Amino acid sequence: MSSKSPYIFDIDGDAFQEKVIEASRRQPVLVDFWADWCSPCLMIAPALAKVIPEYEGKVVLAKIDADENMKLAGHYKLRGFPTIILFIDGEEVDRFGGAKPVHEIRAFIDRHLTT
Repeated sequence: MSSKSPYIFDIDGDAFQEKVIEASRRQPVLVDFWADWCSPCLMIAPALAKVIPEYEGKVVLAKIDADENMKLAGHYKLRGFPTIILFIDGEEVDRFGGAKPVHEIRAFIDRHLTT
């Protein structure tokens, strides 16, 4: 589920601290916990791939395969997939679950971006 956008990248649990927690001190990081067997995950992926590049790096998207990173999924008490979590300044600030249309994803991000 990789993308050609420089603002979207795949990570695993080993890279989480650096690529999400530390990186979110410089810019908001949206994390998509997904699974390849999950229909809503497959439905939201194109919407995220459309929305994230529009922000031109003001927010980036880290994609994590939840099945391969169960410890991390457990740490964040994920109950379903996809779960999208926004990190700012090293902390989780908001999350949503399930597939959402493009306009709802934009609204979610816009609520948290400072001007």
